Amino acid sequence: MTFDTKIAFIVRDDLPTWQRLNVVAFLATGIASAAPEILGSPYIDSLGRTYGNMSGQPMLIFEAGLEKLQAVHRKALERELIVIPYIHAMFSTGHDEANREVFAAADANNLDLVGLGIRGSKKAVDKAIKGLSLHS
Repeated sequence: MTFDTKIAFIVRDDLPTWQRLNVVAFLATGIASAAPEILGSPYIDSLGRTYGNMSGQPMLIFEAGLEKLQAVHRKALERELIVIPYIHAMFSTGHDEANREVFAAADANNLDLVGLGIRGSKKAVDKAIKGLSLHS
């Protein structure tokens, strides 16, 4: 199956592995919330037990330094993609409201990004992430 849209996550390359995984998990919930149509049907095993649903669309994970993350952020906004940001200050909070507070207080033109989730047309996403390497 082919998709008209693309989903990409970009995480900062200087984070410990546990933080990278944590950031991608949070970003994925943001993409699913912003684009619920990506969610497939629940899974049902051979005994008839029902499990939760997941995205039916592939998601690619890239890594980059802060400057490249900021460049992708600018390009994604210019192309009007769905953008889900995660900034470094959010690591020091304990709940969603506090995350919103530190995000609102951050310099919007110079975010200390540790991760981005983006979704939009394949062409627009490809332009926004051009030159990035897949996470290794």
